[in-house]
Amino acid sequence: MRDSTLLPELIARASEHDANAPALTYGKATLSYGELQESVSRFASGLIGLGLARGERVAIYLEKRFETVIASFGAPAAGGVFVPLNPLLKPEQVGYIMRDCNVRALVTSPERLALLQETLPACDDLRHVVVLDSSDAALPSLNALNMLRWSALLESPLATGHRVIDTDIVSILYTSGSTGKPKGVVLSHRNMVAGAKSVSSYLENHAGDTLLAALPLSFDAGFSQLTTAFHVGARVVLLNYLLPRDVI
Repeated sequence: MRDSTLLPELIARASEHDANAPALTYGKATLSYGELQESVSRFASGLIGLGLARGERVAIYLEKRFETVIASFGAPAAGGVFVPLNPLLKPEQVGYIMRDCNVRALVTSPERLALLQETLPACDDLRHVVVLDSSDAALPSLNALNMLRWSALLESPLATGHRVIDTDIVSILYTSGSTGKPKGVVLSHRNMVAGAKSVSSYLENHAGDTLLAALPLSFDAGFSQLTTAFHVGARVVLLNYLLPRDVI
């Protein structure tokens, strides 16, 4: 497998090696590496179509699911910076983080969007809100924001993302803020890829492994479960749980 230097290349290289290998499982559904790579490319193209500039922030306010992973890798594939928001955060906490790092686009669900309707108008840099598909007939109108469905974004013409290098910012992870306001921790592509290589090496992971993603993806160790698996072409099972027995 060719070596990766940028975060999205972890998926791309695994897809080149074996596109049919299972990459992600959520519930009873599984995406292969080829399917995951296709979705990441389409999401990135959609962001480019929206006019996302190099280095602009894309916030992701979702529980663990396929779209969360696709957006997390698709934003950097477009040349942007992904900002994962803990799904347990309250609207005012979400608004603070989005204002603090000048989020340009937000990916969320209809249910979470309903909680943010009074918060988003105060996010001056926000321009686009991508809402996961649902049976609702129409999207709400919020302060002249461009609202669009997930499926519509993925139908955008394929486009090439902005050129980035391994020292460019790939993500901003926010601390819990337990003793004050949350602080943004800036990570580069090199940071994340080096971490994936290191962890998979000392754990001796291989393509036949299955990793259970039980930690929040907004947490560095939680997101590392994705990067570690993707580096070696292993499978990740996404789990949102309430009680220990759910993990068992």
